[in-house]
Amino acid sequence: MIFPPHCKFVGSATGTPCGDKAYFLSRYLVRETADGTEVLEVQTDPDGTGLMRKVISKRVLVSGNDVCRYPDRVNVQDRTFLVREAMRSGHRCTVFTGHGEQTTFVLDPDLSGFLRIHVYDITPPRPHLSATLLDLEKTGLFGDLEVVFEHHVRDICDIEADVYPCRAAGFPRTLDADPVRPGDRVAGCLTARDLVRECYGDAVTMENICPLEAVTDGPFIARCCRSERAGIGNWNGRFGAVVHWGASSWDITVAVRQVAAAWREQRGEGRGR
Repeated sequence: MIFPPHCKFVGSATGTPCGDKAYFLSRYLVRETADGTEVLEVQTDPDGTGLMRKVISKRVLVSGNDVCRYPDRVNVQDRTFLVREAMRSGHRCTVFTGHGEQTTFVLDPDLSGFLRIHVYDITPPRPHLSATLLDLEKTGLFGDLEVVFEHHVRDICDIEADVYPCRAAGFPRTLDADPVRPGDRVAGCLTARDLVRECYGDAVTMENICPLEAVTDGPFIARCCRSERAGIGNWNGRFGAVVHWGASSWDITVAVRQVAAAWREQRGEGRGR
């Protein structure tokens, strides 16, 4: 896959007002021809001066029917999104235009080199960690990390318990609003278990719904209501991050970046591996 690390390395060649020269940062040029769009790889004179420098070599990377232009303006910092859309296009190369008229492209799209981070959460109510990551991803906040999030969101309705954790999820009986009866099956986490034992003893059956207990793959990021578990480390032999139940967008962002950096450092890998 060829995917320029930044749109500043991609030029739009609509003419040659300065002759056979290109902007000194340009590594690729996108231009229209009679046969359609083509993408060229160029090298400018390393000993040249000024903003526009002589092109000393160039080669066509892709052209004609192998190239398509994405129809909408996009956030060019959301690299995972761009690769996914390029894969869906059905063409070897997809050229994208940013909201500020920036140009970039993806040639032979492939997500296998991106780091896959597993996300563990539950619903209902809203899966705060998973949903926040989806919202943050759209802003391009993780674009430079080249990561793919794989979401594992458990629907706790499938448990068919008698009592659930809280009324916010809309269940008819919840620990924060209703008494527990002997023989009840209660869906809850470690905190819920402690509460039930303190108030009702052991005459109930507990179904553990903690996302952290569901971790089977790493690197991961999981949500947990116990603040003492928060941080980076290993859980059941898997490396990842635990964030508190009500973690802020910033806390989640920091956790993702720390996991990605630590995972790659442990394996001697750079970005995008």
